[in-house]
Amino acid sequence: MIAVAAPSVASLVQSVDWVAIAPPVIAAVAALVVLVADLFVGDARKAVLGWISVAGLAAAALALIPLIGDERSTFCLTGAPYEACSYTADRFTLVVQFLVLAGALLTALLSISALKDAKNADKPLPEGEYWFLLLSSAAGAALLPASRDLATLVVALEVASLPAFALVGLKHGDRRSSDAALKFFLSSVTATAVTLLGVSFVYATTGSLHLTRVASELTHVNGQFHTLAQAGVALTLVGFAFKTAAVPFHFWVPDTYVGAPLPIAAYLSVIGKAVGFSGLILVTVVAFPSYANVWGPALAALAALTMTVGNVAALRQQATRAYSAVRLLAWSSVGQAGYLLVPIAAAAYSDDPQKSIGSTLAYALMYAAVNLGAFAVAALVARTKPLNRVSDYQGLYASRPLAALVLGFFLLCLAGLPPGIIGLFAKVTVFSAAVDAGLGWLAVVMAVNVVIALFYYLQWTAALFRAPEGEPSAHRIPVPLTAAIALTAVIGVALSGAPQLILHFVNNGLFL
Repeated sequence: MIAVAAPSVASLVQSVDWVAIAPPVIAAVAALVVLVADLFVGDARKAVLGWISVAGLAAAALALIPLIGDERSTFCLTGAPYEACSYTADRFTLVVQFLVLAGALLTALLSISALKDAKNADKPLPEGEYWFLLLSSAAGAALLPASRDLATLVVALEVASLPAFALVGLKHGDRRSSDAALKFFLSSVTATAVTLLGVSFVYATTGSLHLTRVASELTHVNGQFHTLAQAGVALTLVGFAFKTAAVPFHFWVPDTYVGAPLPIAAYLSVIGKAVGFSGLILVTVVAFPSYANVWGPALAALAALTMTVGNVAALRQQATRAYSAVRLLAWSSVGQAGYLLVPIAAAAYSDDPQKSIGSTLAYALMYAAVNLGAFAVAALVARTKPLNRVSDYQGLYASRPLAALVLGFFLLCLAGLPPGIIGLFAKVTVFSAAVDAGLGWLAVVMAVNVVIALFYYLQWTAALFRAPEGEPSAHRIPVPLTAAIALTAVIGVALSGAPQLILHFVNNGLFL
């Protein structure tokens, strides 16, 4: 009889730091509160659910304050043979969680007006389900950057993604919404299956799911398992490439954005990308640094392909086509995803990968603020012109001068032109990351794409200030929509006036 040593009790004890896990937990609790409250609130008072959601997201964001300047870990294995944690709240985690929760809060403000307009147009959306799904997705998105094992990472990814399928298809009787939800669902399910296959291969070769332990074990994989480990790394990357809408895994983006309620399109363009890119950073830089020769060239090629396809497709959008404004923003988001991939690819070649990753986070913060602002103005225009064509924005300055000025500022930020200084600085940091890593060819591709993007951004900006085709009309703007536009404008202007607030992450690294 061979004696088998039982695992020590100490190694099975999971420590729980409730302060560290407060942000995603508060969002999840708010989702449950909304779900229960929906049973007791009458149809005439459903709007209160939106304000409960706003309060819950604001509370979740405020829960980040006690965590500033400290690194806290929880759900840890404390015994032999190693110590590892499944949840870590470090600087990287806090930055992404702030981006996610602030973005979800702005989406909630947009949604309050959108749900009210839908009800007035006799096309009501189920408000209880809407708010529950939005809060659930936000909770998963806030959990993901703190995940430090592959199982938690995949679970958080699915908690963020699954409610989004339903949100996209929530417009009952709308064929575009159903088609968008189906495409989004099929692509995400495929991505999840590929990711799980890759994770299983990695687990088979390392015997662990914790990212730090995986990184250690991958440095001395037995020769007979080397190919299996490479396949696991590659498949995991492919799965996350779907989530980031990198080409050629981007086909779901335009139709999904058009078919979804406009606030959800804004949510997917920012929070969806934050989820995908934070997961990609964790698996590459933290878990697979020894396989940089595999994921570095792959991500560099994906970055070049993604930014080129996205910008060329945006350039080809016809101003008079229905929903062309939303499609242009969708293709623009694909192009922006290419820029976000550049520093992650550069981390494979850089002596200071943290600085490269800092460039991605700096760019993501800029993009989140101005892209949500652009969608907020699009939501404003859609209230009177539901087809939301680029041509509908002609002469916007005559009827809504402040909205036109704000949208023009956002578009110039995305283009990287003054007075959108933060957009220029963010692009310079990404460009510098590629040059410093020796990826000169990728920097050249990026420069060419910036020039391509200038054309359609400036074309749209110029249309705002042309003479309107008909009589300009003005309508009262709901307070939540006004607040969303104002907040994003203030953030964009503040960051343009003090870009060091974002560049601090580049210069000082992201991990404490």
